[in-house]
This record gives sequence, structure tokens and C-alpha cells, in this order.
Amino acid sequence: MQKNLEKNILVTGGTGTFGKAFVKKLLDLRFTNIAILSRDELKQFELRDELGTGSIKYFLGDVRDFERVRQVVSNMDIVIHAAAMKQVPASESNPLEAIKTNILGTENIIRASIENSVEKVIALSTDKATNPTSLYGATKLCADKLVIAGNFFPNNISTKFSVVRYGNVLGSRGSVIPLFKHQVKSNTITITDARMTRFWITIEQAVNFVMDRIPSMQGGEIFVPKIPSFKIIDVARVVAPATPIEVIGIRPGEKIHEIMINTDDALNTYDLGDFYVIVSPSNPNIQYYESKGKGVPENFSYSSENNTRWFNLESFEMLLKSINLI
Repeated sequence: MQKNLEKNILVTGGTGTFGKAFVKKLLDLRFTNIAILSRDELKQFELRDELGTGSIKYFLGDVRDFERVRQVVSNMDIVIHAAAMKQVPASESNPLEAIKTNILGTENIIRASIENSVEKVIALSTDKATNPTSLYGATKLCADKLVIAGNFFPNNISTKFSVVRYGNVLGSRGSVIPLFKHQVKSNTITITDARMTRFWITIEQAVNFVMDRIPSMQGGEIFVPKIPSFKIIDVARVVAPATPIEVIGIRPGEKIHEIMINTDDALNTYDLGDFYVIVSPSNPNIQYYESKGKGVPENFSYSSENNTRWFNLESFEMLLKSINLI
């Protein structure tokens, strides 16, 4: 990314957990043309107070509003689309709101990027988009499909679209670790199923993974990092070892295990060492990945249950201490 220091970069959802960390990374790398699009003026005020104005332009707006998106995207070279409605229970009870933000909002980003000849767009996805059982996962799957299809829109002359899909970000807003730390006060931690596993990634790892994909992306691919799994009940044991645990039953839309690559995806998936890439067979860039990586076995799947990389209690505790979560 160093050679792109003069590029104009827009981060949608720039005041969220990922967005803030990505913007800070850009500042550390001395990027001078950074823009944020988000809809919460208080969060923008707080971020401006923390980071200053300097190299950052702050735009208030909602990705649901196409005209506003088109205005903000004009003159941008790279768009990182991180804005989303992310909470599973909230999406289940407010499905139309999730559809408007995650699907129609993504469509607006695609249309505006093509109209303004943006060079590259990376949209952030989630393990919940693979074989979705929740409304949130279903909307993110639709968004992924839209982003990949954006490469082949008839009016797209030069814009490249790709997706980055990863698991739970440790310590992100609304995630399980802050919840467990809050529940300690009531002397009971609740989990929904003792068997439940998840993929885990630090915010720094997520930011670096996205950053590293920008120079190499060809367009039309889904990038999946290789990251460890860990049981939710073991997360509770690390975060609050002395607090009793109550199993309360699985919530609507929740899975026992998450999956990032299913057996159908495996037919078009390549192993590039530290990550996988899923490439549609109709993608003209498939030969690039055939030369860079190795196809996975035919019945391959990448789930938090069958993962070959696992935390144990000690390694997970050490990681949380290293990022000041415990």
C-alpha cells in the first residue's frame, strides 16, 4: 500500500470498530487523503476529538441514501465498505432495516463507485454469510453476491470489486467478550450452547489482512484468512474464570458452528498459504490464482468445528492480555 499514499480512500462505517482501526492504520502509514462516511454525528465528534481533522474528511450520511453516497464517493480511488447492521438479534427483529442497510446500501456503494470510476472496492463480510441461518447472514450473503457481480456490470469499465470474509473480531462493540465482562457484575455468565465454536481474529489482524489485499486484488474474489477457532464456553472461562456459567439455549438465527468456505465453494477455492481465495469459475482472473495457489480438495470445507488451527485456554488468555482485553 505504500505506493498508494496519495490515493483518496473512503471508509464507510468509519466510526465502527473496524473503521476506526483502519483509519488509524492509514494515519500511521502517513496517508494524506482519508474520508469517513457514517451516520452517527456523536461518534464522528468523538473520533475527530481523538484523531483530529488533519488528513481526514468526515462525511455524515447513510449508505441507504444513494445521492449522498454518490456525492461522497466522487473523486475516491479506493473504497473500504465496512458499514453494516451487524447484530444478529436486532436483524432478526428488524429484518427490513437490515435489508435496507446491508443489501440496498451495498448496492448504492457499487453503483456510485462505478459511476465515479473508483479503482478498487473491498467490502467486508462475515462467516455468517456462508450457509446463513440468520437474517443478518442472509443479507451479508446477498451483499457479497452483489459486490462480486459488480465486476461484471455492463457499465463497469474499470472498477474492481472484492470481498474479505472473516470471523469474530475480539473485543468489538456488541461482541461476546464485552458482554461477558459486563455479566460478571451479576455473577452469572450466559452462553447459548456449550458446543458452540467460533473463528477469532484481532482487529489488528483484520485491518492488516484487508490492507494487504488492496494491492493484489484482481476483482471478483472472496478472501478468507486462516484464523484459529475456540469454544465460546472456553472464552467465558478465560474472561471470567471464577464466574458461574449458565447455558440458556440457542437464539433465533444462531449457529452451533460457523463456516467460511462450504463444500460448494471448495470447487473454486485456492489455498495461498495464509489465506484462501474463492474465485468464480466465470471470473477471467481465475488463471492468476491458479498460478499463485493450489486448489483445495473437492469436499473441503472451512468451519470453526473442523479447523486445524485452535486456541487453547493458555494461548487465548495470552492473546487477550496482549491486546488489553483482560
